[in-house]
Amino acid sequence: MSDERPITRIRVEALHPALSAEAAQWAARLGLPLAGQAEFALQLGEQGLQLAELGPQAPGPIRVDFVEGAVAHRRLYGGGSGQMIAKAVGVQPGVRPRVLDATAGLGRDAFVLASLGCAVTLSERQPIIAALLEDGLARAQRDAEVAPIAAQMRLLQGNAIELMRDWQGEPPQVIYLDPMFPHRDKSALVKKEMRLFRPLVGDDLDAPALLQAALALASHRVVVKRPRKAPIIEGAKPSYALEGKSSRYDIYPKKALKPQG
Repeated sequence: MSDERPITRIRVEALHPALSAEAAQWAARLGLPLAGQAEFALQLGEQGLQLAELGPQAPGPIRVDFVEGAVAHRRLYGGGSGQMIAKAVGVQPGVRPRVLDATAGLGRDAFVLASLGCAVTLSERQPIIAALLEDGLARAQRDAEVAPIAAQMRLLQGNAIELMRDWQGEPPQVIYLDPMFPHRDKSALVKKEMRLFRPLVGDDLDAPALLQAALALASHRVVVKRPRKAPIIEGAKPSYALEGKSSRYDIYPKKALKPQG
């Protein structure tokens, strides 16, 4: 996601007095005030950390929840390795690639890949969204059923282009990119997320540099998720694409993924 704008428009607040000290820790970490006028609030409640727009017409808050809700439904009934994202990153019998999700957002796609057995590193540069991810992963690790999946996920907070250029150790086999784009998805969930996130992150104007860095690092392939009718990212051309009803996966293969052993 693109570079964060000034975040003085956000305050941190505890939804229960017992959580005040922990809320103060988040405020100190993120450099945010605990009081004052604000358009948004990073709220700490009994269900974890959430981002809320303030005001009478505001939609409900957003949190990262890997245990219940839409993510749990997709884990249980989403089609497993038959899902298009699984095919796009190369999941097949005997193949569970190491994946870097360089634009992690709320981590839904990363969680799907982890639930299928991939080791996934998540990179998110917007500090507020990274905080939501960190909190969601911590809660997932405390759930007996979901903890083994969360154990497959590692979160890095920082600029993905710099992280990829300075990568240490074995490179990811697959790098997955889902840059912010004027999505045409009409679902209420996506519209709510876009309303909350766009003031913080904007669109990814550096997507070409993101793709270039991914192609330089990935050992086997790069996958870019786009709205179905969106143009490809400027730069190298994908070899092929997988199309769904609203999304498209542009595939940039470098080397074939083969079963281990």
